[in-house]
Amino acid sequence: MSGDPLFPDCRPRCVRQMAVGDGHILHVEECGPVDGLPVLFLHGGPGSGCTPAQRRLFDPERFRVVMIDQRGAGRSLPTGELEANTTLDLIADLDYVREALGIPGWIVFGGSWGSLLALAYAQIFPESVHGLVLRGIFLGSREEIEVYVQGLGGVLPGHERGDPLAVFARRILGRNPGAALEATRAWLNYERALMGEPPVADFPDAAQLAKARIQMHYLIRDCFLVPGQVLAGIERIRHLPAVIVQGMADPVCPPPAADRVRRAWPEATWVPVAGAGHGGLSPPIAHACIKALGWVAECVEG
Repeated sequence: MSGDPLFPDCRPRCVRQMAVGDGHILHVEECGPVDGLPVLFLHGGPGSGCTPAQRRLFDPERFRVVMIDQRGAGRSLPTGELEANTTLDLIADLDYVREALGIPGWIVFGGSWGSLLALAYAQIFPESVHGLVLRGIFLGSREEIEVYVQGLGGVLPGHERGDPLAVFARRILGRNPGAALEATRAWLNYERALMGEPPVADFPDAAQLAKARIQMHYLIRDCFLVPGQVLAGIERIRHLPAVIVQGMADPVCPPPAADRVRRAWPEATWVPVAGAGHGGLSPPIAHACIKALGWVAECVEG
Protein backbone atom coordinates (compact mmCIF):
# COMPACT_ATOMS: atom_id res chain seq x y z
CA MET A 1 0.00 0.00 0.00
CA SER A 2 1.54 3.30 -1.07
CA GLY A 3 0.37 6.88 -0.76
CA ASP A 4 -1.58 8.54 2.01
CA PRO A 5 -4.93 6.86 2.77
CA LEU A 6 -5.84 9.33 5.52
CA PHE A 7 -8.58 11.94 5.31
CA PRO A 8 -7.64 15.66 5.34
CA ASP A 9 -6.76 17.42 8.57
CA CYS A 10 -9.81 18.56 10.50
CA ARG A 11 -10.60 20.50 13.62
CA PRO A 12 -12.90 19.25 16.38
CA ARG A 13 -16.48 20.40 16.18
CA CYS A 14 -16.68 20.47 19.97
CA VAL A 15 -14.16 20.23 22.83
CA ARG A 16 -15.20 19.57 26.43
CA GLN A 17 -13.59 19.11 29.82
CA MET A 18 -15.79 16.55 31.59
CA ALA A 19 -15.57 15.82 35.32
CA VAL A 20 -16.05 12.09 35.88
CA GLY A 21 -15.47 11.87 39.62
CA ASP A 22 -12.48 11.03 41.84
CA GLY A 23 -11.00 14.43 40.91
CA HIS A 24 -10.47 13.42 37.26
CA ILE A 25 -11.41 15.73 34.39
CA LEU A 26 -11.37 14.19 30.91
CA HIS A 27 -10.52 15.98 27.69
CA VAL A 28 -13.24 14.99 25.21
CA GLU A 29 -13.47 16.16 21.62
CA GLU A 30 -15.95 15.45 18.85
CA CYS A 31 -15.35 15.56 15.11
CA GLY A 32 -17.76 15.20 12.21
CA PRO A 33 -21.50 15.84 12.00
CA VAL A 34 -23.62 15.63 15.15
CA ASP A 35 -25.99 13.31 13.27
CA GLY A 36 -23.17 11.12 11.95
CA LEU A 37 -22.68 7.46 12.85
CA PRO A 38 -21.11 7.53 16.36
CA VAL A 39 -17.60 6.14 16.76
CA LEU A 40 -15.58 6.05 19.99
CA PHE A 41 -11.81 6.22 19.41
CA LEU A 42 -9.57 4.75 22.13
CA HIS A 43 -5.92 5.77 22.19
CA GLY A 44 -3.01 3.53 23.08
CA GLY A 45 -0.49 3.57 25.86
CA PRO A 46 -1.92 3.33 28.41
CA GLY A 47 -1.37 7.02 28.98
CA SER A 48 -0.63 8.27 25.47
CA GLY A 49 -3.61 10.56 24.84
CA CYS A 50 -5.19 11.32 21.46
CA THR A 51 -3.45 13.29 18.69
CA PRO A 52 -4.78 15.55 15.92
CA ALA A 53 -3.42 13.16 13.27
CA GLN A 54 -5.67 10.38 14.55
CA ARG A 55 -8.74 12.40 13.48
CA ARG A 56 -7.66 11.73 9.91
CA LEU A 57 -8.69 8.07 10.21
CA PHE A 58 -12.34 9.08 9.98
CA ASP A 59 -14.51 10.32 7.12
CA PRO A 60 -15.51 13.79 8.39
CA GLU A 61 -18.79 13.65 6.45
CA ARG A 62 -19.90 10.27 7.79
CA PHE A 63 -18.81 9.71 11.38
CA ARG A 64 -19.46 11.48 14.66
CA VAL A 65 -16.13 10.66 16.29
CA VAL A 66 -15.64 10.97 20.04
CA MET A 67 -11.99 11.04 21.16
CA ILE A 68 -11.23 10.83 24.88
CA ASP A 69 -7.93 11.35 26.65
CA GLN A 70 -8.15 8.70 29.38
CA ARG A 71 -7.58 9.45 33.07
CA GLY A 72 -4.28 11.25 33.63
CA ALA A 73 -3.35 11.07 29.93
CA GLY A 74 -2.88 13.72 27.27
CA ARG A 75 -4.90 16.83 28.10
CA SER A 76 -6.94 15.21 30.88
CA LEU A 77 -6.36 16.44 34.41
CA PRO A 78 -4.64 15.98 36.79
CA THR A 79 -1.80 15.08 34.43
CA GLY A 80 -0.33 11.67 35.25
CA GLU A 81 -2.68 11.10 38.19
CA LEU A 82 -2.63 7.45 39.32
CA GLU A 83 -5.24 7.51 42.08
CA ALA A 84 -8.58 6.03 40.99
CA ASN A 85 -6.96 5.11 37.69
CA THR A 86 -7.71 1.48 36.80
CA THR A 87 -9.07 -0.32 33.78
CA LEU A 88 -12.50 -0.48 35.41
CA ASP A 89 -12.41 3.28 36.06
CA LEU A 90 -11.62 3.93 32.40
CA ILE A 91 -14.44 1.64 31.27
CA ALA A 92 -16.92 3.43 33.54
CA ASP A 93 -15.75 6.77 32.12
CA LEU A 94 -16.48 5.67 28.56
CA ASP A 95 -20.09 4.87 29.26
CA TYR A 96 -20.47 8.02 31.35
CA VAL A 97 -19.33 10.08 28.37
CA ARG A 98 -21.66 8.16 26.03
CA GLU A 99 -24.66 8.90 28.22
CA ALA A 100 -23.64 12.54 28.74
CA LEU A 101 -23.47 13.05 24.97
CA GLY A 102 -26.83 11.36 24.41
CA ILE A 103 -25.40 8.58 22.24
CA PRO A 104 -27.46 5.35 22.42
CA GLY A 105 -24.60 3.21 21.08
CA TRP A 106 -21.43 3.49 19.05
CA ILE A 107 -18.77 1.65 17.11
CA VAL A 108 -15.62 1.31 19.20
CA PHE A 109 -12.24 1.68 17.48
CA GLY A 110 -9.11 0.94 19.51
CA GLY A 111 -5.48 0.16 18.78
CA SER A 112 -2.77 -1.36 20.96
CA TRP A 113 -3.78 -0.65 24.59
CA GLY A 114 -6.94 0.79 23.05
CA SER A 115 -7.80 -2.65 21.63
CA LEU A 116 -7.71 -4.15 25.14
CA LEU A 117 -9.84 -1.31 26.52
CA ALA A 118 -12.30 -1.68 23.61
CA LEU A 119 -12.72 -5.40 24.26
CA ALA A 120 -13.06 -4.96 28.02
CA TYR A 121 -15.56 -2.11 27.62
CA ALA A 122 -17.66 -4.03 25.09
CA GLN A 123 -17.77 -7.06 27.38
CA ILE A 124 -19.19 -5.00 30.26
CA PHE A 125 -21.48 -2.80 28.14
CA PRO A 126 -22.34 -4.90 25.07
CA GLU A 127 -25.64 -3.09 24.68
CA SER A 128 -23.72 0.18 24.13
CA VAL A 129 -21.45 -1.21 21.40
CA HIS A 130 -22.62 -1.69 17.81
CA GLY A 131 -19.33 -3.01 16.43
CA LEU A 132 -15.57 -3.09 16.94
CA VAL A 133 -12.45 -2.19 14.98
CA LEU A 134 -9.39 -3.57 16.77
CA ARG A 135 -5.82 -2.84 15.67
CA GLY A 136 -2.57 -4.25 17.04
CA ILE A 137 -4.08 -6.53 19.68
CA PHE A 138 -2.87 -6.31 23.28
CA LEU A 139 -4.45 -8.51 25.97
CA GLY A 140 -2.52 -7.25 28.99
CA SER A 141 -1.07 -10.67 29.83
CA ARG A 142 2.08 -11.17 31.86
CA GLU A 143 3.53 -13.09 28.90
CA GLU A 144 3.02 -10.16 26.50
CA ILE A 145 4.53 -7.69 28.96
CA GLU A 146 7.57 -9.88 29.58
CA VAL A 147 8.16 -10.27 25.84
CA TYR A 148 7.92 -6.51 25.37
CA VAL A 149 10.44 -5.61 28.11
CA GLN A 150 12.94 -8.42 27.43
CA GLY A 151 15.10 -6.13 25.28
CA LEU A 152 15.43 -3.55 28.06
CA GLY A 153 18.11 -5.47 29.91
CA GLY A 154 20.86 -3.59 28.08
CA VAL A 155 19.51 -0.15 28.93
CA LEU A 156 18.65 -0.53 32.60
CA PRO A 157 19.17 2.82 34.37
CA GLY A 158 21.85 3.12 37.01
CA HIS A 159 23.46 -0.17 35.97
CA GLU A 160 20.82 -2.00 38.02
CA ARG A 161 20.09 -5.67 37.55
CA GLY A 162 16.87 -7.65 37.80
CA ASP A 163 13.44 -7.60 36.20
CA PRO A 164 13.53 -4.68 33.72
CA LEU A 165 9.93 -3.65 34.34
CA ALA A 166 10.42 -3.57 38.10
CA VAL A 167 13.60 -1.50 37.75
CA PHE A 168 11.99 1.05 35.45
CA ALA A 169 8.83 1.22 37.56
CA ARG A 170 10.83 1.85 40.73
CA ARG A 171 12.61 4.79 39.13
CA ILE A 172 9.77 6.26 37.09
CA LEU A 173 7.33 6.09 40.00
CA GLY A 174 9.92 6.97 42.62
CA ARG A 175 10.56 10.22 44.48
CA ASN A 176 13.80 11.17 42.71
CA PRO A 177 12.87 13.53 39.82
CA GLY A 178 16.26 13.19 38.14
CA ALA A 179 16.13 9.41 38.17
CA ALA A 180 12.55 9.52 36.87
CA LEU A 181 13.55 11.74 33.95
CA GLU A 182 16.48 9.52 33.00
CA ALA A 183 14.46 6.32 33.23
CA THR A 184 11.49 7.81 31.35
CA ARG A 185 13.69 8.89 28.47
CA ALA A 186 15.23 5.41 28.25
CA TRP A 187 11.78 3.78 28.42
CA LEU A 188 10.29 6.00 25.71
CA ASN A 189 13.32 5.66 23.45
CA TYR A 190 13.12 1.88 23.72
CA GLU A 191 9.59 1.93 22.27
CA ARG A 192 10.58 4.49 19.64
CA ALA A 193 13.48 2.29 18.55
CA LEU A 194 11.15 -0.70 18.19
CA MET A 195 8.93 1.40 15.94
CA GLY A 196 11.83 2.72 13.87
CA GLU A 197 11.46 6.27 15.21
CA PRO A 198 14.30 8.58 16.33
CA PRO A 199 14.93 9.08 20.05
CA VAL A 200 13.39 11.98 21.92
CA ALA A 201 15.51 15.07 21.36
CA ASP A 202 15.49 16.35 24.93
CA PHE A 203 14.35 15.36 28.38
CA PRO A 204 10.72 14.18 28.49
CA ASP A 205 8.00 16.82 28.84
CA ALA A 206 5.08 16.63 31.27
CA ALA A 207 2.90 14.59 28.90
CA GLN A 208 5.69 12.06 28.27
CA LEU A 209 6.39 11.74 32.00
CA ALA A 210 2.68 11.18 32.59
CA LYS A 211 2.55 8.52 29.88
CA ALA A 212 5.45 6.60 31.42
CA ARG A 213 3.99 6.85 34.93
CA ILE A 214 0.63 5.54 33.77
CA GLN A 215 2.27 2.72 31.79
CA MET A 216 4.25 1.60 34.83
CA HIS A 217 1.12 1.84 37.01
CA TYR A 218 -0.79 -0.47 34.66
CA LEU A 219 1.90 -2.87 33.50
CA ILE A 220 3.20 -3.81 36.95
CA ARG A 221 -0.40 -4.68 37.88
CA ASP A 222 -1.17 -6.76 34.77
CA CYS A 223 -3.47 -3.96 33.59
CA PHE A 224 -5.82 -4.64 36.52
CA LEU A 225 -7.12 -7.77 34.80
CA VAL A 226 -7.56 -11.35 35.89
CA PRO A 227 -5.41 -13.67 33.71
CA GLY A 228 -7.37 -14.71 30.64
CA GLN A 229 -10.20 -12.29 31.41
CA VAL A 230 -10.45 -10.67 27.98
CA LEU A 231 -10.46 -13.93 26.03
CA ALA A 232 -13.00 -15.45 28.41
CA GLY A 233 -15.33 -12.50 27.86
CA ILE A 234 -15.53 -12.84 24.09
CA GLU A 235 -18.67 -14.93 24.46
CA ARG A 236 -20.52 -11.76 25.52
CA ILE A 237 -19.63 -9.91 22.31
CA ARG A 238 -19.53 -12.72 19.77
CA HIS A 239 -22.63 -11.34 18.04
CA LEU A 240 -21.04 -7.96 17.27
CA PRO A 241 -19.53 -7.18 13.86
CA ALA A 242 -15.79 -6.88 14.41
CA VAL A 243 -12.55 -6.59 12.45
CA ILE A 244 -9.07 -7.41 13.77
CA VAL A 245 -6.32 -5.53 11.92
CA GLN A 246 -2.87 -6.86 12.79
CA GLY A 247 0.52 -5.82 11.47
CA MET A 248 2.35 -9.10 11.03
CA ALA A 249 5.71 -7.44 11.75
CA ASP A 250 4.47 -5.52 14.81
CA PRO A 251 7.29 -5.53 17.41
CA VAL A 252 5.24 -3.75 20.13
CA CYS A 253 2.09 -5.89 19.99
CA PRO A 254 3.27 -9.01 18.13
CA PRO A 255 0.80 -11.24 16.26
CA PRO A 256 0.42 -14.09 18.83
CA ALA A 257 -2.07 -12.11 20.94
CA ALA A 258 -4.15 -11.27 17.87
CA ASP A 259 -4.06 -14.91 16.84
CA ARG A 260 -5.44 -15.92 20.24
CA VAL A 261 -8.35 -13.52 19.79
CA ARG A 262 -8.91 -14.77 16.23
CA ARG A 263 -9.08 -18.38 17.39
CA ALA A 264 -11.41 -17.53 20.28
CA TRP A 265 -13.59 -15.37 18.02
CA PRO A 266 -13.69 -16.94 14.54
CA GLU A 267 -16.76 -14.83 13.67
CA ALA A 268 -14.59 -11.67 13.69
CA THR A 269 -13.03 -10.63 10.39
CA TRP A 270 -9.28 -11.24 10.38
CA VAL A 271 -7.13 -8.71 8.46
CA PRO A 272 -3.41 -9.55 8.68
CA VAL A 273 -1.24 -6.85 7.12
CA ALA A 274 1.96 -8.46 5.81
CA GLY A 275 5.17 -6.63 6.67
CA ALA A 276 3.37 -3.89 8.63
CA GLY A 277 4.51 -2.75 12.06
CA HIS A 278 2.77 -1.08 14.97
CA GLY A 279 2.10 2.46 13.78
CA GLY A 280 -1.62 3.02 13.50
CA LEU A 281 -1.14 5.88 11.01
CA SER A 282 1.31 4.07 8.74
CA PRO A 283 -0.23 3.76 5.25
CA PRO A 284 -0.84 -0.02 5.21
CA ILE A 285 -2.33 -0.13 8.71
CA ALA A 286 -4.36 3.07 8.27
CA HIS A 287 -5.73 1.83 4.94
CA ALA A 288 -6.81 -1.47 6.53
CA CYS A 289 -8.40 0.29 9.52
CA ILE A 290 -10.33 2.76 7.36
CA LYS A 291 -11.64 -0.09 5.22
CA ALA A 292 -12.49 -2.10 8.35
CA LEU A 293 -14.44 0.80 9.85
CA GLY A 294 -16.37 1.19 6.60
CA TRP A 295 -17.36 -2.47 6.67
CA VAL A 296 -18.46 -2.36 10.32
CA ALA A 297 -20.41 0.83 9.61
CA GLU A 298 -22.27 -0.90 6.76
CA CYS A 299 -23.18 -3.76 9.10
CA VAL A 300 -24.48 -1.29 11.70
CA GLU A 301 -26.45 0.79 9.22
CA GLY A 302 -27.95 -2.31 7.63
